[in-house]
Amino acid sequence: MSERLTTEELIALLGEKAFVALAEAFGGRRLYVPGIVQADHDISRAIGAAAARHLSERVAPDVIRVPLARDIRARHYRAGGLSNGAIASKLGITEPAVNKLFARM
Repeated sequence: MSERLTTEELIALLGEKAFVALAEAFGGRRLYVPGIVQADHDISRAIGAAAARHLSERVAPDVIRVPLARDIRARHYRAGGLSNGAIASKLGITEPAVNKLFARM
């Protein structure tokens, strides 16, 4: 079982944008990756067909644990120009928690 695929390995495999999309869609869950990910599959819809194919080629058929990756997502959102309030909404946490998250970085 590939549940131990690290965040860094997932980012290297998918790129940050697709990784963030994966964490948004499936973060905190175990995700079954089939041998062939069709264009209409939830994974393809979330991260795009090319990234889904890379993921499938690397781990399928298997299960991965998708991290919440709040720190990476927060940095990604801030780089995209989102306010701390908008980041809090996307992460499902409070605005003071976002402030603390950035203070720890």
